[in-house]
Amino acid sequence: MHVCQILNSKSPEIISVTPDHTMVEVLRLFRENNIGFVIVGRSPGECLGTVSERDCCNAVAEYGTEAPVMRVRDIMSRRVATCSTDDLLPLVMAIMTERRTRHVLVMDGDTIAGIVSIGDVVKYRLEEAMRTEQDLHDYICGVSYH
Repeated sequence: MHVCQILNSKSPEIISVTPDHTMVEVLRLFRENNIGFVIVGRSPGECLGTVSERDCCNAVAEYGTEAPVMRVRDIMSRRVATCSTDDLLPLVMAIMTERRTRHVLVMDGDTIAGIVSIGDVVKYRLEEAMRTEQDLHDYICGVSYH
């Protein structure tokens, strides 16, 4: 499965914040949108970095009670995991494993096309496993074979 197939089944909305947002504002955005990752940019389509739930946890562990009011620019990840819309799902899984991240930014050339999460990967791998199981069941039972 290509990454573009996953993006086609998701909402096209890409949520981003500016470097001046506070961590608590980002956490509220996470809660309101049921997400755990945003792009950081000064304008739509720009990516200076990303902020994840893990970045927020790390900030609290390092800065304590100061963390919630810290600016995104001070806690964001600047090393962004990316893939292409033409990449296959196993490559995205390898990127997630190697980089120890739950989100990969999908690029279409120089344009941000979307985000693939570990939840997306699990969903599509589960669907694939279920299709395989059904195909094997049908084969064993002689369904659809003459």
